[in-house]
Amino acid sequence: MQQVNFTICPGCGVHLIDKHLPPHQRYNASGECAELYNQLSGYTMSVGDTFFIHQLAVDSYGAQHSGGVTKDITTFYALIGLCLAVEHNFSGRQVQLVHMKIPKQKWEKLNPPKQSASITVATVLEADTDDKRDELIRAWAKSVWESWAEYHELIRQKAKEYTRDFSLFL
Repeated sequence: MQQVNFTICPGCGVHLIDKHLPPHQRYNASGECAELYNQLSGYTMSVGDTFFIHQLAVDSYGAQHSGGVTKDITTFYALIGLCLAVEHNFSGRQVQLVHMKIPKQKWEKLNPPKQSASITVATVLEADTDDKRDELIRAWAKSVWESWAEYHELIRQKAKEYTRDFSLFL
């Protein structure tokens, strides 16, 4: 009997069968975890919903896989997006519009949480229906946002700075 080896994603900590894939070049993620993210992205991009759930998945994955090779701007954009979605009920499309308003600049380095969110891309992909998958994406966004509690005030200020009048997006 052949032994199965596992790899641990450095971003989310999920244990996956080791396929000897190279680590992701943009996120602090194993190649195996990135493969799951690509599968989920295929789904979220095909949904065609007005909410644009894809943005929640992008921001959840980006924030959960911060550190390592992940750029500071990626972490900030993801956290601003999660703040707006979780705390202000912005749709993914509204978050995307805010992301487009944020000027390119140098961002400070944020240390990822010591304990990653309990929901991962692997959890989301275990859903057996599209409705359940969408529900899990929303729960994932909340879980990842909550894991970054140490930086909530900083991110709230940054989100406020770039959205000034939330009513423009609601």
